[in-house]
Amino acid sequence: QVQLVESGGGLVQPGGSLRLSCAVSGSIFSILAMGWSRQAPGKQRELVATTTSGGSTNYADSVKGRFTISRDNAKNTVYLQMNSLKPEDTAVYYCNAFIPDSGFRSWGRGTQVTVSS
Repeated sequence: QVQLVESGGGLVQPGGSLRLSCAVSGSIFSILAMGWSRQAPGKQRELVATTTSGGSTNYADSVKGRFTISRDNAKNTVYLQMNSLKPEDTAVYYCNAFIPDSGFRSWGRGTQVTVSS
């Protein structure tokens, strides 16, 4: 069983930055692929960024050049650095862990990010 706990959300002005963290329990973090998704009110959840167990990354077009996903295997933690934030980035951000082609996926409870002046 893998548990994920997100932190770092909050209220920020347009153009500002936030760093989200996701702490993962258990001993298999190093083999997990990790991702961040978000869901705005009235919208479907969308994938924001992923990182493989080897550290390769992928981003949604809407956040490329502004967001950076990274992982620290020693701390069982994945991060999402968000810069140049826009009001349309407002959403609940969810961390997830998965093993590709295995059917395994686990989600955190989410952290709210609000971008507003």
